[in-house]
Amino acid sequence: MRLLVVEDYEPLRESLAAGLRGEGYAVDATGDGEEGWWYLSDGVYDAAILDAMLPGCDGIELIRRCREAGLATPILMLTARDTIEDRVAGLDAGADDYMIKPFAVPELLARLRRLLRRGMGQASDRLEYGDLCVDLRAKRVEYRGQLVQLTAREFQLLECLLANPGAVVSRQQLWEHCYDFAAETVSNVLEVLIARVRRKLAEAGCSNLIETRRGQGYQLVEQPA
Repeated sequence: MRLLVVEDYEPLRESLAAGLRGEGYAVDATGDGEEGWWYLSDGVYDAAILDAMLPGCDGIELIRRCREAGLATPILMLTARDTIEDRVAGLDAGADDYMIKPFAVPELLARLRRLLRRGMGQASDRLEYGDLCVDLRAKRVEYRGQLVQLTAREFQLLECLLANPGAVVSRQQLWEHCYDFAAETVSNVLEVLIARVRRKLAEAGCSNLIETRRGQGYQLVEQPA
């Protein structure tokens, strides 16, 4: 998934971008509000993290521009201001969530994952990857027209990988998507789930779709034509 970070304090901006990349996200970052609008106006981001106080164009105005342009990009706003009025202003402008500085990075990541899950729910009802087709509404998976019978949990795992094509999805991300709660240690239940999905896809003729990236997570690989 592709994220944008707009934060004028360079150490925080670089730290956030590095941490998000370490979680497997593709990240663009800038410290200027006008440049942030230039990025966001393309409509290519799955979510954005914006500081409220920015040079060029502040965070509130940037969010207003996005919403007025019809952009539904989920936005997490960061601010050092902790008044009810400031929070209301950000939310009324169209922010989806709001965090006060300083914040704990694990909490930011959890809030971001929630926004991304919400965004996935608003996206197309159909995901495709090569000859693999997933109907999100009907919870149906087909490979070259052949039905692949998955349990609800197996479907959630495949859905999460398909929503991040080409990206490495961490074990923690998969766990929280499938089980909807954070865990300090992800159990081997996840490996069992991955193995079941691989086996069922292989039985339908779709082998070696999910690759293990040791120490990082899992990634979908290109399938031969």
